[in-house]
Amino acid sequence: MWGDKDEKKKRDTIFEEDHYTFLGRGVNFKGKANFDGTVRIDGHFEGELTTKDTLIIGEHAVIKGSISGGVIVSGGKVEGNIVASKKVQLLKPAVLIGDVHSPSFSMEEGVLFQGVCDMGISQLDELNTSDAMENVHDLNAHRDHKLRSQEA
Repeated sequence: MWGDKDEKKKRDTIFEEDHYTFLGRGVNFKGKANFDGTVRIDGHFEGELTTKDTLIIGEHAVIKGSISGGVIVSGGKVEGNIVASKKVQLLKPAVLIGDVHSPSFSMEEGVLFQGVCDMGISQLDELNTSDAMENVHDLNAHRDHKLRSQEA
């Protein structure tokens, strides 16, 4: 009616410009997959999964293997390591058994996470490495002194 042609044209243009891939609930995939745009997975995936953009792992998804991308948002089950260049978000009822390497990491209450989170050393790169290590040494010496004081 009012501007329907313009709206339809606008939606078609936006959809064509964005790369969006969807693997639905009934899909089982094994192997190595590389994507350029946003990906949503609600099925089962086993192997290596890489996207330059955003990966959305649905609540019914099960992924076993390594994942890398820009932004990783998960509400499903992942067994494997995640590397994200921007951020990782775990939403309830997500399960992650594996390590996370990302500059930003958030997790809702109710998520199960078993692994190590490494948010990088980019801040330490700006500092003098010897100064940073000296501060670590000073902290350890302080802890040792405090323990000895408590024992005496």
